[in-house]
Parts: sequence; structure tokens; C-alpha cells
Amino acid sequence: MHIALLTYSTKPRGGVVHTLALAEALAARGNDVEVWTLGRGADTAFFRPVRPEVRVRVVPFAARDGEGVGERIERSIDVMSAALDTDADVVHAQDCISANAALRRGIPVLRTVHHLDAFTTPQLVACHDRAVREPVALLSVSAAVSAEVEGLYGLRPHVIPNGVDASRFAAAAGPDAAPARDRWTSELGDYVLALGGIEPRKGSIDLLEGFARVRVSHPDLRLVFGGGETLFDYRDYRAAFDARAAELGIVPTVLGTVDDDALPSLVAAARVLGFVSTKEGFGLAAMEALAAGTTVVARDLPVIREVFGDAVLYASTPEEIAFRIGSALTESGDVDRDAGRRLARAHTWDAAARAHEAFYRGLIGQTSSSGTAAHAPARTR
Repeated sequence: MHIALLTYSTKPRGGVVHTLALAEALAARGNDVEVWTLGRGADTAFFRPVRPEVRVRVVPFAARDGEGVGERIERSIDVMSAALDTDADVVHAQDCISANAALRRGIPVLRTVHHLDAFTTPQLVACHDRAVREPVALLSVSAAVSAEVEGLYGLRPHVIPNGVDASRFAAAAGPDAAPARDRWTSELGDYVLALGGIEPRKGSIDLLEGFARVRVSHPDLRLVFGGGETLFDYRDYRAAFDARAAELGIVPTVLGTVDDDALPSLVAAARVLGFVSTKEGFGLAAMEALAAGTTVVARDLPVIREVFGDAVLYASTPEEIAFRIGSALTESGDVDRDAGRRLARAHTWDAAARAHEAFYRGLIGQTSSSGTAAHAPARTR
């Protein structure tokens, strides 16, 4: 099959990581795969090398000073739509921006809904809504998100779980990777790690509040944030976070974008991964942490219960977050690390690619001779 995967950024956001891993797994199975994205600012390539079997199409997207989020969303859609030129059998978008770009071009597009968001910017609200209602079919990476979409839209996405590069993160916890882990611990000491930046959806302030309580009994512990490149403007939330951190006397370490080769050892060297997002579709970062044998403290959400079962420690309030982090630090945590590793190994990208292939074939089979897709099995009312 000729497959075009669409994403909105070259940065290591969850949906972008998913797009590249799926593209490579599909190409390894003999499919003709191309990936389209926007190269924001001066970006001309993804955050990591992509296997040569996958053709990468980076559409230039110049930065504009003073541009609001809504205007940037609209321009993103316009620029990607104007450049999108593919004769792929399946066009598969991983986010609302790239889905809208295909729809604006008149291309029947399949969409993976990783999670639903509650936006207030009008252009984002419209982008989000259209990218659920108008694709020819929908996928999600968990049953909980699929049920949420059905409840709000009357459309039930077909579920294909994420893959995980478990061996990469497991290797980072092994003896041969000790020097790489030591570099992090020599710089940071003992640390609680959060990935994805300081954002409302990530529950960063709740994690900060919980960490402050733990610091009373663990004064040398540090709070570290990695990643955080985003299209959206979270300056107000970041200002509130910084103000609260100052009140609490905490100076978090903010690493920004972490080199992809260094990420596994950063995760493996952490005492705890704080994964207290308020919205998640699957929890790829948490699954990677389990592969590395790192204890995960996760917000108690239906999707996390579905995917992780008893492999993580659950918390929702700052008090609960503090208790769970403290438990992980003073004991081994009441989780089975081997079970966590087995769970991560069970989610392979090859299995995800096989499931996508089967879904794609069904979708192609329901496409009329005019090229307009009929109702796909993923969509029910």
C-alpha cells in the first residue's frame, strides 16, 4: 500500500513520535510510506533521523512575530493544505491541523484521535471539531478515548493501541548504559522527571504542589521537566507555575527539548516519572518509563486504568501525588517492575502496523470508484 501519514510538527510531541514510529514499522513491512509535516521556523527535518525507507516531506512554515494562536492555526492549515500533493491509497492524519489540511484540499482522510481537548480559541475549537466529524474514519489508541468520542460525537473510533520501543528504554537501564545514566545523576542528583513541558494538560502545577510536600522529607530531591515544544501559547500557565514555585521555594530544572539519543537514559536514571496529565490517549511516555524499570506515578484516569492496570501508582490530588512519590522513594513502590516491563514489551510497533494495515485494507475496500470513501467500520452513530 501507498500510505501518507500526516502530522503538524517536527518536534518530539507524542503524536509526532507515534507518527514516525508507525511510519517506520509500516515501511519495514513493505509498504510505500511518506510522512508530511510542517517545518516551523528553520526546521527542515524531524527531531530524530527517520529510516530511509520512509519519504519525509517537510513543508516550510515561517515564524511570524506577534501572531496569535488562532491565526497560527489557520495559517498552519492553509500552508499544509496548499503543499499537500499525494496519490496515496490511504491518507492518515494524527492531529486536527493536518486532518483539516487534507479536508480543505478535498482529500478523504483517516484520523487518529489521540485524546479530546477543550479549547477556547475559536479557530482551534473549529479545527478540533471538524477533524472529528468529517474524516472518512476514526481511530483511537485506547477504548476510553473511543468511548469519549462516541459520547460527544456519536462516532466510535476503532481502537489500535500504541506501540512502544521497549527494547530501547530497557537497554538504557542495563549495565552497558550505566555511564549515560551516571551523567544525568551527576548533573541532577536524585530527581522526579516529567516529560512534555509545563502545560495545563500535563498537570504541571499539581505535580509541583505534590513535589513540594515530598521535598520536606527529601530535601535533596529535584523536579526536572524535559520536552515541551508546542504550537500553543501557555505563557499564562507558565507564569502561574513559576509564581507558585517561587512561593514554595522550589527551583525546577527545565531541560527543554532533550536529544532523542539521550532521552532513554534520562528516563532510566529518574527515581520517579510524574505522569499526572489531565488528558491522555494512551500514555506512551509512561510505558517507556516502565520499559526502563522506572516507577510511574500517574493520574487516576479511566484511560490509564485501561492501559496500565496495576503497573503504575495512581494519584489525583497533590496530597496523593506526594504520598505516591514518597512511597516510590522510600520503598520499591508497591508495583511489580517486571510486570511493567512485560506490559511495555507487549505493545510493539510491528503489531500496531499490522493492525493499521488491516484497517487500511478495509477502508480501501469501502471506497467507491469515484474515490469517495463510504462509511468505515470505525464510525457508528
